Amino acid sequence: MANIIGAIASSHTPTIGFALDANKQHDAAWAPIFKAYEPVQQWLAEKKPDVMLVIYNDHVTSFFFDHYSAFSLGIGDSYKAADEGGGARNLPPIAGHAGLARHIGQSLMADEFDMSFFQEKGLDHGCFSPLSILWPHEQEWPGKIVPLQIGVLQFPVPPARRCFKLGQGLRRAIESYPEDLNVVLVATGGLSHQVHGERAGFNNTPWDHQFLDLFENDPETLLNMTHADYARLGGWESAEVVMWMAMRGAMSSRLHCVHREYYLPSMTGIAVALYENAASTDKALNAAAIEAHRAHIGHQTKGVEDLPGTYPFTLETSVRTYRINKYLHQLIDPAFRTQFKEAPEATFDAAGLTPQERDLIARRDWRGMIQYGVIFFLLEKLGAVVGVSNLHIYAAMRGQSLEDFQKTRNAPGALYSVGSSAAWDKK
Repeated sequence: MANIIGAIASSHTPTIGFALDANKQHDAAWAPIFKAYEPVQQWLAEKKPDVMLVIYNDHVTSFFFDHYSAFSLGIGDSYKAADEGGGARNLPPIAGHAGLARHIGQSLMADEFDMSFFQEKGLDHGCFSPLSILWPHEQEWPGKIVPLQIGVLQFPVPPARRCFKLGQGLRRAIESYPEDLNVVLVATGGLSHQVHGERAGFNNTPWDHQFLDLFENDPETLLNMTHADYARLGGWESAEVVMWMAMRGAMSSRLHCVHREYYLPSMTGIAVALYENAASTDKALNAAAIEAHRAHIGHQTKGVEDLPGTYPFTLETSVRTYRINKYLHQLIDPAFRTQFKEAPEATFDAAGLTPQERDLIARRDWRGMIQYGVIFFLLEKLGAVVGVSNLHIYAAMRGQSLEDFQKTRNAPGALYSVGSSAAWDKK
């Protein structure tokens, strides 16, 4: 099974990334930042974790308020540094561990956390600022990540206790993953800071140290605090430290603090701390619980494999067939529809579709696309564009003529589509 071998708490201020990119390691104002992270870098070099699960928040870069989620899990194969307005940082993409991410997503949903999932989104300084100082990355990164984005900018946001419970779910998910992996949790954010309004520049160093003490020894006190409590003591934006509680919930009740440092160079109290569980999990004693949790994860879909002609669209399918589904999703754009009709091969080239994917679309192989992993609701968009009704698609998937399929319906003459002016309706 996968093992949580330790946890890192780190501020994610862009100050860290700026100092690194500008080679400020020996400048008096910036050197304490690098000194604080050295023991954690050494620990990571020794432990060589396979995966870091990074808990962070996006700063209205890749996530906007047209759709804002509390808990968003990255399930993709790779992540790039996002452009936050001045150009993306010169960092290589980092691989995602899609298998572990999918398992975590399934587990958290089974535990009644309403997750959203993302692929192909850039990760901003909330993730890459601490990550870039923790791991070497001149050519490539030494391991993979699973990014967990918590929406803490648009209120209401998850309280500290909910994040702690999420962490408990993360531990169950990670320890029930069947592959042997060493996992390190990274919780980012804070400490005291406020970056807006007349209170901008507020810091509270005594509270930052008290928070670190409570986080290690008395998390229950922090779980009882409201967002307003965190804002009063640490500044409005410091309420993002509820993300730390997700990491705390995944660790044992007693922690061993391997390293802890704090520095306030400018706007944000920068803390970095490294923790290990005070007691390791007994794998033999925990085996029954792990098997029970795996059954819990699969409970809702157990038996689906026995349903003939049924192809659930799962997280695994979504990652595996992301390219073709993304291509077909572009059909909601009028300009792309025109390109598709006039020069389909050029659109295939631009999307990098495989020969099999091109053939499935070009032949309008409706059943083949479903079996390949295209979700039906993109097939009906393709049908609307090329003048094929939903019932034509249903019939083709069943291997029937339209006439034979219509005989199985209560209104056999009814044809419909998601298109506003379907071509078949004008014939």
